[in-house]
Amino acid sequence: MARKLPVILTAAEQQLLLDQFTIRYPTQERNRMMIKLMLDTGLRRAEAINLRWKDINLMSGKLKVVQGKGAKDRILWIQEETLEELKNWKERQAEELKKRDIQDYELVFTTLKGTKINPNNFYKMVCKYSDKADINKQVTPHTLRHTFATDLYRDTKNIRLVQKALGHEDLSTTMIYTHIVDDELEEAMKGFRKK
Repeated sequence: MARKLPVILTAAEQQLLLDQFTIRYPTQERNRMMIKLMLDTGLRRAEAINLRWKDINLMSGKLKVVQGKGAKDRILWIQEETLEELKNWKERQAEELKKRDIQDYELVFTTLKGTKINPNNFYKMVCKYSDKADINKQVTPHTLRHTFATDLYRDTKNIRLVQKALGHEDLSTTMIYTHIVDDELEEAMKGFRKK
């Protein structure tokens, strides 16, 4: 069965998207942090929205995805730079919620009222900021996951690692990322020595 290749962001497009946020505003810092974390870990939209502070070790960078798709848990790791930004976000979130007299919250990403983020609002936000960045692709929260998977495969050439990081039951689901990298190879080779 033929499958359509997923839309992915180049490194320049990823940076362009992240650069659209004015982090002096708490909701923009939160949104940027969500996108960055999804690009760096391959979290699904629902996994990012339901992520709890108790499932992240801010010292080691270990992140536990609890009850991901198919009710499966998995362990991921957050790189140093993103971990530092996450620590800053935790302080900012606590400050903002304290101003509103909210002490009791567990979620990493909340509204300013301390409630869970609406998945549709998050979807619209990703689309809005990719438009603002002039990225001429249809960018959705799932694009961030595809981008992570492609970048991880490109770096490691290990499809099993990508499968494990994404929490895919079946390796055939993950194999699509090998085709993306094959297309890049074809394009590079067709243009080879033409300059």
